[in-house]
Amino acid sequence: MGKVIVFATPVFLLLIALEFFWSRRATARVPGAKAYRLNDAINSISLGILSQVGGVLTKALSVGIYTAVFSAVAIYPDLEFWKTWYGIVLALVFYDFCYYWLHRAGHVVALFWAAHVVHHQSQHYNLSTALRQTSSGAFFGWIFYLPMAIAGVPPMIFGIVALIDLLYQFWVHTEQVGKLGWFDRVFCSPSNHRVHHAVNDPYIDKNYGGILVLWDRLFGTFTEEKEPCVYGTRGPLNSWDPLWANADVYWGLAKDSWATRRWSDKLRVWLKPPGWQPADLAAAHPKPAFRLEQVQTYNPPLNLSQQWFAGLQFLGLLGAVAGYLWVADSLSFAHAAVGCVALSAGVWALGRYMQHTLSALEVLMVEAAALATLGAMELLPYYLLTKPLVMVLAMIFVAIRAYSTRASGTFGSKSHALLLGALLFSLGGDVFLMLPGDYFIPGLASFLVAHVFYIALFRQGAGWFVQRKALWGLLAFGALMLGVLWGSLGNPVLQGAVAAYVTVICLMAAQAWSRASVLGDSAARWVAAGACVFMLSDSLIAINKFLTPVPLASFWILLTYYAAQLLIVHHVLAHLHKTGPARA
Repeated sequence: MGKVIVFATPVFLLLIALEFFWSRRATARVPGAKAYRLNDAINSISLGILSQVGGVLTKALSVGIYTAVFSAVAIYPDLEFWKTWYGIVLALVFYDFCYYWLHRAGHVVALFWAAHVVHHQSQHYNLSTALRQTSSGAFFGWIFYLPMAIAGVPPMIFGIVALIDLLYQFWVHTEQVGKLGWFDRVFCSPSNHRVHHAVNDPYIDKNYGGILVLWDRLFGTFTEEKEPCVYGTRGPLNSWDPLWANADVYWGLAKDSWATRRWSDKLRVWLKPPGWQPADLAAAHPKPAFRLEQVQTYNPPLNLSQQWFAGLQFLGLLGAVAGYLWVADSLSFAHAAVGCVALSAGVWALGRYMQHTLSALEVLMVEAAALATLGAMELLPYYLLTKPLVMVLAMIFVAIRAYSTRASGTFGSKSHALLLGALLFSLGGDVFLMLPGDYFIPGLASFLVAHVFYIALFRQGAGWFVQRKALWGLLAFGALMLGVLWGSLGNPVLQGAVAAYVTVICLMAAQAWSRASVLGDSAARWVAAGACVFMLSDSLIAINKFLTPVPLASFWILLTYYAAQLLIVHHVLAHLHKTGPARA
């Protein structure tokens, strides 16, 4: 499947480009910016990327369950019959029938809507929207295809007709094709599917068919396109973050399920239609009625240079995804999962850039961290270059932000200098730990100095260790960790070095939480969380080096290390520059 998608992707992109240029014609059915926006198209395709790379991991679930049921209870598993042209046509119609009910459940059951909503979040309707697919649909969607397994449709034939059904639906996502007469009455067409994506009252929960619209006519869910369509969802996402796009509705359902008092309502929240509220939540926090005239387009502006950066980053991600999907079948599950995480980090960072919550340099930092992690797993070359590159980019970012505040007269020289010092000695620690030979003690010493800089940084604007519970709790954790490690450390020099390091990093995290308690803002709390993640990273190093090998140690250590550094850098600077991130 991965190689099929790799071959299909250039065709998809060519058709998207042709539709884009056609929309720029004066005679286009829907012209100009109403048809396409760069940020929206990138976001839609990024969600398709997440769906495909995540599918490498989840296909074993859906395909495995289907195959198991087929092997156990198939009524007519005659492969020779299903391989004939009429057998494939029958299987395709059968699949489309099952898809209709899955699709319908995706609109009338909140749990299924939480997965399907991703496909509807775009406020535009074009061929890029077709690639906007869920990453979580495989967890429950397989249920609706079990009748095919029971009937005896072989897994190979099931995979073929599933691909045909999916590819067919690409072309119907366009506003540039009008009504098609008799075709609209039988098949899912652009006109019919525009209705499905619209939030207008007459169009809600209509036209579910994948290839055939006859199912909608048969089961009473068909309506014809009449008034102009308004696209999106009634609860707008207002974000270009593709990870949040997949999690948004799940998070809302989880909060409602937690908040409602009755146990039956905690379950019903997930099974009722989207938007349903238990009586107690409806009384306390009623959801406002949807009004079509109040719909606003989410469109954080990007200047020309930002558009070029986003476009080039996106092309690079497409190339990386193509390479990943091409080799995915030959990777172990662990390596496939690592690649999935790395690519997900890239599309997440690009989405955050387009909504102005990450700078260009931060995007490059995330990408360098992903490349370094893959290099540590021996999945990519140039590890000796990419690992130190992350800290180098972080230092450049801090320096640019410091210079920009200096020009405005608010230069926080001490805080910026302390942050730069922490990153410089972190870079030194990275280099020592990469060198051939045993440079563990110099690396440990370098990171210890980095944490001293962080302690001094977190002292700015806060007293020393004012959050006593955090101080004693973290020191107790450090003592416990040291006690577990002590017998494995061997010589007194190593014992002393590790004891000093554990003490300093515990003090660093405790001072971060003291700062958060004094400042009381979300940025300070994220910094404190980053400090604790740093402790986790160091704990993993110690356990792996001195106690027992940790599965995928390089991955977990670098993932937590880079997450900690990026959390600290981003949110310290966010606090220092509350006017908003500079576009460095």
